Amino acid sequence: MAEHSPGSNNAYWTANLRVISISLVIWFICSFGMGIILRPALSGIQIGGADLGFWMAQNGSIYIFIILIFVYTKVMNKLDRHHGVEE
Repeated sequence: MAEHSPGSNNAYWTANLRVISISLVIWFICSFGMGIILRPALSGIQIGGADLGFWMAQNGSIYIFIILIFVYTKVMNKLDRHHGVEE
């Protein structure tokens, strides 16, 4: 592993925190936002025999979380390679 300057370490952690922040915002919107806060507004949209708010609270958010895990892994692997800290 190569030596890194403090500036490159800061750039890595800044990018890392940005990825985590975006992931948390997506998680919040899909679970709490669409499943609880926006549920009444989404009641007119039907998916699989249930309204979209209920579907997101029961099924959709789980699918989004699984997709989010794979996207997070891919983005972090790319970020690690870019900054030379891959395993």
